[in-house]
Amino acid sequence: MLQRLKRYLTGDAFRDGSRDSSKLRSDGGEQTGRLRGSSELRSDGGTAVESESRLPSLDSEFVRSLPFWLPPFLLMGLFVYGAIGWNFVLSLTDFSGLSLPTYAISQFDFETYAKAFSDPTFWIAARNTVILLVVFTGFCLVIGLLLAILVDQKIRFENTFRTIYLLPMSLSFVVTAVFWRWMYNPQSGVINLVLNAVLTTLGLDPISTNWLGGSISTGILGAIPLVPDVLYYRLFAIMFALTWQFSGYAMVVYLAGLRAIPDDHYEAARVDGASTLRMYQRVIVPQLRSSTISAAVVLMVFALKAFDFLYVLFGSNPGPFGDILSTMMYREAFSANNWAYGATIGLILFAMALTVIGPYLYSEYRRGEL
Repeated sequence: MLQRLKRYLTGDAFRDGSRDSSKLRSDGGEQTGRLRGSSELRSDGGTAVESESRLPSLDSEFVRSLPFWLPPFLLMGLFVYGAIGWNFVLSLTDFSGLSLPTYAISQFDFETYAKAFSDPTFWIAARNTVILLVVFTGFCLVIGLLLAILVDQKIRFENTFRTIYLLPMSLSFVVTAVFWRWMYNPQSGVINLVLNAVLTTLGLDPISTNWLGGSISTGILGAIPLVPDVLYYRLFAIMFALTWQFSGYAMVVYLAGLRAIPDDHYEAARVDGASTLRMYQRVIVPQLRSSTISAAVVLMVFALKAFDFLYVLFGSNPGPFGDILSTMMYREAFSANNWAYGATIGLILFAMALTVIGPYLYSEYRRGEL
């Protein structure tokens, strides 16, 4: 369908009719007929160009396909790209939600962007967003790869294990947040109950750690550059819960990649005397590059969309040790009525998403997959 649409837009479909325009003369030469849109020789030696419309006829496939793709194209253009454009225009105003914004071009400025880049709260939220993006994605990929290798060993009840590992991904962020808020409860949470049972068995004192608000001193590790003196549990608790939810997705992607590798590669590595670890390290894992990139892009997008999870756990203000750009955007726009500033943070978050997805789409385009 796309190839046909491209031919109609470029006019190739209307040039096809010129292929049969040549006929043999009686003396064996070629008699060239009058081509559509072709040039003819004038009596004075010049050329007369015949212009003809390239628009498709009403009974063409292009016109008949319009009712199927034009309405969703217009709706997406209005409600997606139009909303992004309006959000950018709004970020150039001083709209605070109490009156209509002024759309005079002479009054547009980048004051809200300068405010964001000079706001310490913005940089804290941006730092937490990047940490969540990198650490969460890395943990999911590592755990997903290990699970995929284990499930790929032709074990019994493979489908059951695969379903169990993938089941958390089917839950919404809201359900996951409520579930882990109960798990992290200092008094009645399952995590502390299990840890206290183990500590009591070992003859140690029980604990009542507040996983969503506590902290721990790094001790002598604090002397290392970039290592803070105190580590707060909140951001790590968020990443642990999200890793539990989405590791199954990485497992499925890697498992599909493993099943696509021919058995000859495994057999050749074993014939060469490679151990199982060396075989996966040198032969199998390098062939999972495409699976790794695909899974990493999707996981990073999920990390940028973790607003629901944090909002259920902490509300619109998770504090400096759990705040990310999406929660800051919501807080500035809907709680503080700084709509222009909230739109600015939203555009910066959108730019981060493009930074994640753009290189992947470009690489797929270069490989001919798009």
